Amino acid sequence: MAAITGHDHWTHKGEVKLFLYEKYSGAPGNKPAVLFVHGSSMASQPTFDLKVPGRAHSSAMDYFVEKGFDTWCVDMEGYGRSDKKRDINFDISNGVDDLVAATDYIARTRGIKKFLVYGISSGALRAALFAQRCPERVSRLALDAFVWTGEGSPTLAERTKKLPEFLKVNRRPLSREFMYSVFNRDHPGCAEEKVIEAFAEQVLALDDSVPTGTYVDMCSKLPVVDPAKINAATLIMRGQFDGIAGFDDLIEFFKRLPNPDKQFAVMSGISHASFQQINYMTVYHILHAFFAQPEPIYRG
Repeated sequence: MAAITGHDHWTHKGEVKLFLYEKYSGAPGNKPAVLFVHGSSMASQPTFDLKVPGRAHSSAMDYFVEKGFDTWCVDMEGYGRSDKKRDINFDISNGVDDLVAATDYIARTRGIKKFLVYGISSGALRAALFAQRCPERVSRLALDAFVWTGEGSPTLAERTKKLPEFLKVNRRPLSREFMYSVFNRDHPGCAEEKVIEAFAEQVLALDDSVPTGTYVDMCSKLPVVDPAKINAATLIMRGQFDGIAGFDDLIEFFKRLPNPDKQFAVMSGISHASFQQINYMTVYHILHAFFAQPEPIYRG
């Protein structure tokens, strides 16, 4: 296999500058393309291109490149290396606008017009709403740590207690303690200490605060997605211990998806932030199998 190449890219959404990152092997293009969508509290590269010495395939982007895909991620406005200058809270709908701008750019640059889209946590909400608004751009959709109405989510129940605070400001501070809480709030021990530490270091190198918009949406505006309007083949990925994703809530969402090409996977030993868990190779396996699945042949 040819060496893996990474490239920084920049595009604009109006006057807003957005950062994209691409990894591929050989020549870019002419391969299925995965678009990774990050969550509420971290930019894209720490989530999907994490560097941990001695941890094989720590970068999900590298793993999928090795499996024959081109891979892309984008920092939502307000995160990472993208612009943070506007005085707004950068909600889920704004993130969908970022995905539209990002895929416009990729189509112009690489000729890719349809994507395999993976989103995690609020990134799953962004990805699902993107698939609802732009069905022609999504071939397969994977939603990890997803939430529909919020019913049965202990994490959101606790978070909602702080909603008045989130409504007062457009950004909330990030700290090492908060990053550790992401891994310890549901089921401590599902991630290695060295991975949590590397993840926290790489997240905090880019951001010391993040927008409140996704938290406000998830605490007060759900549902923001209509499953009946998502036509793409869809995979729901639910970590065994994940406190965001209420099981019954996800089942009800799954039942309403109109495309019969759909799957529901419960990931054993996984809490939140699945790519950083001890059992991350199980997550990769499930996602790769879905993205590599042959399209069904329908007989009328």
